Amino acid sequence: MKLRGDKIKTLAEANGVSRQDLARSIERTGLKGDRALSAVNNWMAGKDHPRARAEDIRRLAQTIGCEVKDISRFVSMVRFHRGSERKAKLLVDLVRGKTFLEADNLLRFNTKRAAVNVRKALNAARADAELQQADVERLVVSESRVDRALHIKRFKAKDRGRAHPILKRTAHITVGVEERN
Repeated sequence: MKLRGDKIKTLAEANGVSRQDLARSIERTGLKGDRALSAVNNWMAGKDHPRARAEDIRRLAQTIGCEVKDISRFVSMVRFHRGSERKAKLLVDLVRGKTFLEADNLLRFNTKRAAVNVRKALNAARADAELQQADVERLVVSESRVDRALHIKRFKAKDRGRAHPILKRTAHITVGVEERN
């Protein structure tokens, strides 16, 4: 889960909850006083530092008076997909902005190899959303990206004792869904 800073800000202002109240609600080991206030300010600005724990998100939602699904985005990641990021990016761009059901159908019947892992990430994000009682019919793919990962390096023997390098590319696939009205 990741926090949606814009939603926290608007819901806190609408309910009359100050930043200090939010900071007091999330105080825990390693995050007290000014550090808690700094964390709340960062989260409201859209930064994810320090990383918000699930318990922090629950306490923020309880203090604001809303549900967890209203202030969070459900993100899942498939790391070290055996394929280039360029090929996986085609599929990730295809599903961005679509509803969960449309994206799932597009990936289910796609013939590209990366569709399997993109669909795994999408279903994992949906499962996280269902744990927080989000409505699957209203889930939208809000974040989808592919990042470069390590290269697996191999060599192919050639004539006269030479060797040619082979780079097997890998990628990290990230898919996030959130509930839209």
